[in-house]
Amino acid sequence: MLRMWKWYQSCLSLHPVKTQVISSGFLWGFGDIAAQYITHSTAKKRLQYKDEEQEFKVNWKRVAITSMFGFGFVGPVGHFWYEGLDKFIKMRLHLRPKSARFVATKVAMDGLIFGPFDLFVFFTYMGFSTGKSVAQVKEDVMRDFLPALILEGGVWPIVQVANFRYVPVRYQLLYVNIFCLLDSAFLSWIEQQKDAPWKQRFSSFTSLKERGGQGRL
Repeated sequence: MLRMWKWYQSCLSLHPVKTQVISSGFLWGFGDIAAQYITHSTAKKRLQYKDEEQEFKVNWKRVAITSMFGFGFVGPVGHFWYEGLDKFIKMRLHLRPKSARFVATKVAMDGLIFGPFDLFVFFTYMGFSTGKSVAQVKEDVMRDFLPALILEGGVWPIVQVANFRYVPVRYQLLYVNIFCLLDSAFLSWIEQQKDAPWKQRFSSFTSLKERGGQGRL
């Protein structure tokens, strides 16, 4: 393990972007496999499959599609986002590193800017990459975006407080990538849930807000 860690440190120093791209791709692929397994296990218990139908089989096409999201978006965009965010707050806002205001500002900007953008790109990409039409992708995004944003909003700020407060900038991307393994599993699971009943609660809430807004016009 120590040898692998030193090898990773060396790769990160020599090829930071390439290292983050490759690690992100593999982590998102593993996350999707986990999501497929969780979805299969949940359906098996709920529907009570027969023994012959209980075997779990990985959808490798979906794994490849999800991995490409890690390779093409999370790795490169995440690398420049976290590097740029740190420089922006230090140089433009002149906040002292590791201070409460510094950490709070980074967490707020990450949650308000990068978080929603990341979710929007993920659900849009997953829709088009599986051959869906523009109308179908729009419907999927409207169905999945809000539940994912609300549920992630209760977890990622806590993760990022620890990241921005205690982890050196050089390793913040690695820290985020490790949690992205869980995040990729969560987002893939959300996307695979389709029109699950629990999602309807969010849709109903949105519909009520829209009706309320129309009523005030």
